[in-house]
Amino acid sequence: MKKFIFSVVTAAILLPALSLPAHATYHSEKRQEARYTRQESRTEGRQEKRDCVRADDKSNASCRQDKRENRRDGRQDARDQKW
Repeated sequence: MKKFIFSVVTAAILLPALSLPAHATYHSEKRQEARYTRQESRTEGRQEKRDCVRADDKSNASCRQDKRENRRDGRQDARDQKW
């Protein structure tokens, strides 16, 4: 009887510990996806600013503001992916 109780208690303790790595891996993947999204928005922001400056459609300040908005949107998308 004592062995049975010991086995049940041991299983109850170890079962959550075994599922913890899977949980951590899932969150790691979500963080990685969010990081990729942020990096992508930075690259797009740089390219958008270069195109804006080359086209000479707007002032430099307006081009900078567009770049900031693009990055801000990318950060928000990354937050949405992560949580």
